[in-house]
Amino acid sequence: MKSQSEDVTNNNNDGKSKKSIPPYMKAISGSFGGIVEACCLQPIDVIKTRLQLDRTGNYKGIIHCGATVCRTEGVPALWKGLTPFATHLTLKYALRMGSNAVLQSGFKDSETGKISNHGRLLSGFGAGVLEALVIVTPFEVVKIRLQQQKGLSTELLKYKGPIHCARTIIREEGLRGLWSGAAPTVMRNGTNQAAMFTAKNAFDVVLWKKHEGDGKVLLPWQSMISGFLAGTAGPVCTGPFDVVKTRLMAQSRGGNLKYTGMIHAIKTIYAEEGLRALWKGLLPRLMRIPPGQAIMWTVADQLAGLYERRYIVNAPCR
Repeated sequence: MKSQSEDVTNNNNDGKSKKSIPPYMKAISGSFGGIVEACCLQPIDVIKTRLQLDRTGNYKGIIHCGATVCRTEGVPALWKGLTPFATHLTLKYALRMGSNAVLQSGFKDSETGKISNHGRLLSGFGAGVLEALVIVTPFEVVKIRLQQQKGLSTELLKYKGPIHCARTIIREEGLRGLWSGAAPTVMRNGTNQAAMFTAKNAFDVVLWKKHEGDGKVLLPWQSMISGFLAGTAGPVCTGPFDVVKTRLMAQSRGGNLKYTGMIHAIKTIYAEEGLRALWKGLLPRLMRIPPGQAIMWTVADQLAGLYERRYIVNAPCR
């Protein structure tokens, strides 16, 4: 009689019977990771946005910006835009993880069930483009409009909350106003996810000998390290896209627009503020994105790993 481990091995060697974590489970695990990440890292995102929108040098750096916001607007101001940010991250990670799993299935070898790095890159880029167009752009437009408002009195603010902000944008600028800055967002997210999914898999294999389908659940600290390392390359490579995205999203479409598009914005920022301005907010991005990926992957890996071990590796033989 064959042991259960032998059956698992045979199933893994049989391309047709090899199973993997279903996309819906990847989506669920990602969404839970997004909720935890949003609550922990929202203050850094607020500081990043304020620094990117600071054209006159009001803020001297990360600490000065955070201290100024707390002193003039109160500590809760560091969590401005949390509702759209948390909702946005939850939906974004669900779509990102689920769509990436679906796209990867199309690149898997029919016999071995393995996927090449080329396939991972394309799947990640496709997932990034999809999330940018469907979720990221409209949510970040609302988030940035809320974050750029300064003051303690809600009555004096133009936008009273996320729903009011979205309605105001649609009324004053049309539905297209919610998709301001879509082009740089697509470039940023597509590039980020192509690098992130490929790097995360590589770090899991190299550091922890973890392969999908092997039933091994990474320890939380292992997921943190892999996720943190995978999240470092994107911000450096996509800094200009992120700055341009923020500038385009922050400007209202009513009246004369300072920036008419992605290329025009890059040229204008370079001419008026210098090359370094295209990487404004890089340090807070590096303080937010790698830790954010560490948090998200810690939660996602635990949920996905438990599913894998229970329903795939240790599933009853039929």
